[in-house]
Amino acid sequence: MAFGLLLALCASVLMGTATVFQALGARAVAVRGPGAAVRATWQWPFLVGIVLDTLGFGAELLSLDSIPLFLVEAAVAGSLAVTAVGSAVMLHVRLRRAEWVAVAAVCCGLALMAVAAGRERGGDGDSTLRLAVLAGSVALAVVGRLISARFGGERHRAAVLGGVAGLSFGLVAVAARLLPGLDVPGVLTDPAAYAVVCSGITGYLLLIEALQAGAVTAATAAMVIGETVGPAVFGVVWLGDTTRHGLAPVAVTGFALSLTGALALARFGDAEQPAT
Repeated sequence: MAFGLLLALCASVLMGTATVFQALGARAVAVRGPGAAVRATWQWPFLVGIVLDTLGFGAELLSLDSIPLFLVEAAVAGSLAVTAVGSAVMLHVRLRRAEWVAVAAVCCGLALMAVAAGRERGGDGDSTLRLAVLAGSVALAVVGRLISARFGGERHRAAVLGGVAGLSFGLVAVAARLLPGLDVPGVLTDPAAYAVVCSGITGYLLLIEALQAGAVTAATAAMVIGETVGPAVFGVVWLGDTTRHGLAPVAVTGFALSLTGALALARFGDAEQPAT
């Protein structure tokens, strides 16, 4: 379990640092307008950010083998604390006192959950559950497209799209947890593997659209809620995730602290936001 926790924390640090590097890449493009986003992706800091994000995602997937979903997803949401501190150091963003408190809340919350969490016990689920997760991934993709097409310039667009993106990212974690192994023949025939791909692409595209709506804080906050609460409940109810005996209240308190802190740091959810 200790190794799984270390992997989850590594995922948090890698993903949080990746956002800072992506912000550096975005700042390196002096001229804004059409094509600016594409040019930013070819700046070396942005490329470093992509590599760190990929490594972080790999660490997240590996951590799911030995620790509960609620701890993994809280750690991933806690990457916003890493981004906030990194922005203060590397981008010279001044953090408000409340944001420093939020960083501390995320750290304390993760510490409480690490103490309280038991080893995941639920196995990999049955074929029906894997098919249900794949169906849910496809359904979210369809719903996301419909919302994107019909939810025009309404002021809640960013929050709605961010929320659906978060649910999709949450399904990525759930589907990855359902994978019995990473051997190639087995993965290619497992519905959960296709759910990982479908939900990952859906979440990424919807998050981009949500951030383009301009309300970074609303989009990121909705995404954090969607990607943490859903998998946590799923892991406890369907996959047997548990806490140590008598420490359930400690785990709940830690989860609430981490989630609240991450929500308070939601403005750091966009790579370019810390530079403003």
